[in-house]
Amino acid sequence: MVLSEDPELQPVLSGLFLSMYLVAVLGNLLIVLAVGSDPRLHTPMYFFLCNLSLADIGLISTTVPKMVVDLLTHSRVISYRGCLAQMSVFILFACIEDLLLTAMAYDRFAAICHPLRYHVIMNPRLCVLLVFVSFLSSIFVSQLHNLFVLHFSLFRDVEIANFFCDPSQVLSLVCSDTFSKNTVISFVATVYAFLPVSGIFFSYYKIASSILRIPSSGGKCKAFSTCWSHLSVVCLFYGSGLGVYLFSNISSSTRKGAVASLMYTVVPTLLNPYIYSLRNRDIKSALRRLSRRTG
Repeated sequence: MVLSEDPELQPVLSGLFLSMYLVAVLGNLLIVLAVGSDPRLHTPMYFFLCNLSLADIGLISTTVPKMVVDLLTHSRVISYRGCLAQMSVFILFACIEDLLLTAMAYDRFAAICHPLRYHVIMNPRLCVLLVFVSFLSSIFVSQLHNLFVLHFSLFRDVEIANFFCDPSQVLSLVCSDTFSKNTVISFVATVYAFLPVSGIFFSYYKIASSILRIPSSGGKCKAFSTCWSHLSVVCLFYGSGLGVYLFSNISSSTRKGAVASLMYTVVPTLLNPYIYSLRNRDIKSALRRLSRRTG
């Protein structure tokens, strides 16, 4: 579908979303360049942040370019293969981001609760292993969706009620077996929602307990400030995802559903680099040094 039926408004919307896409990609690329070019940022926290930025670029690239083309061409149909490919890549990057946020919570837990053993716990081998496992696990769940759709689907073209192949909509279209569909959704929700969120909550429970034992208020503020950016991104990612899920169950409007999905795919990706750079002295210093070298 298109977000507006007004032909005069669609070029404006396409320009707006294209600008948001370019800003989001540029912001995340700057984070990657800053971390990669500055040896002082070669730490576990910034290693995970660099991979999170790459996942953000992949996530937004699966939705916005297609939406911009749809706005300009008034396209309402996505091909069977295109739907599967888009859904697979979208799930891949969304799950990677989900698991990376969990790994970053564990990193903050190790830094605050075990500061003397931090570099032993968060050694380079463990960091690479966590990213690698996140990638492999995300490939597994994305292919699980594809295999499930391929098992039930007999169509070659599908008209979707959104500007991208939303996995929940695809499952509803191709599967009349409610039990099988709910089984897949429950499995994915448990592995990639309940368990990561539980890990993040447990990490911050331990972090809060450790911070409260710090005698000085200045020490408490300093310890909490190292978690502020990560907490903000976690709330943005899960909050927007929960909002889309609740809104899709309440509203029957496909256009409003598209706007809700836009919030989930574009807004977190657009804001993440600014959340991490505006309040982060290390990133700002690295960006200034990078601009001096390239200027």
